Amino acid sequence: MQKLRFYSTLSILFICISSFQQLQPKEKLQWISLEEAEQKMKVEPRPLLIDLYTNWCGWCKVMDRKTYTNQELIQYLNTNFYTVKLNAETKAEVKWKGKIYKFNPSYKTNDIAIAFTNGQLSYPTTVIIPSINDDPQPIAGMLEVHEMEMVTKYFAEKKYGNVSFDRYAKNFKPAWK
Repeated sequence: MQKLRFYSTLSILFICISSFQQLQPKEKLQWISLEEAEQKMKVEPRPLLIDLYTNWCGWCKVMDRKTYTNQELIQYLNTNFYTVKLNAETKAEVKWKGKIYKFNPSYKTNDIAIAFTNGQLSYPTTVIIPSINDDPQPIAGMLEVHEMEMVTKYFAEKKYGNVSFDRYAKNFKPAWK
């Protein structure tokens, strides 16, 4: 009888702890505007990650649901990057490094998207700008968490420019779930 009471109490305790863990608030990505990111990069240098998307892009929505909800990725990005979510088809003017980019009706996209992707428009595209003086590094396509881990660590750990990405990728061991 005492064993039954012990196991019942233990089970209730386990359920309570599990419920408490599920109620913990989840951290969210700290998306900021491109102008804010530029100012912050000047004060406290960090790489910039831009999620270049469109409203109609199905893979962009999948990436939002699957990749950008991973808590390990969110914590890593919030600590090591400035993050910007940028609609490639915005009709609003976008300022970056003293230049104003406008909607381009010929391409049905904003010129900033053309500049960030070197004219190779594809959605989603993850654009990394290692420092304010570096060129954008566009990575086209939907990235899974393990791919995003490799890419973000490559730039945050300052391997970019020092180690080829192929060599880095060959030795990379993902740690995030």
